[in-house]
Amino acid sequence: MSERELARITASAPRRALGVGALGGLGLLLIWIAVATPPVSVLWMAFLLVVGFVSLVLAQLMWRATGISIVLTEEGLFDSTGQEIARTEDIVRVDRGIFALKPSNGFSLLLRTSGRTVWRPGLWWRSGRRVAVGGVTAGHQTRPVADILAMRVAERPAREA
Repeated sequence: MSERELARITASAPRRALGVGALGGLGLLLIWIAVATPPVSVLWMAFLLVVGFVSLVLAQLMWRATGISIVLTEEGLFDSTGQEIARTEDIVRVDRGIFALKPSNGFSLLLRTSGRTVWRPGLWWRSGRRVAVGGVTAGHQTRPVADILAMRVAERPAREA
């Protein structure tokens, strides 16, 4: 990761609390329903318990994932632990439109090459050639990053010529 930081995206504290609270609350509610008023069918009981437990696990994963931040450098996007999200030269397109497949207050990137699937709930994910950033992030932090990346993608043909 390059030393020169151009921008940083962090999880908004209220959105982080709301997202984790909603998942955790759902998990606790489903487990409580399964225990307090058990359904007649054992399958429904198992379903409620499993989905409740999975919701609690996802809340914990989101809490951990949103504790890190995303850093834009000259080389590309990295998280604060140093994990590469996308290299600048690998980005083909930046999508921020209303109908783009992107998280809330975020943007998506189409890359030249596929990467391994990674999911940081509430912060970013990558599947194949697509990367999406956003979720519990603030729009005033993600917009400039998307603008900088879009500008670099648009300027690439002129630099290569």
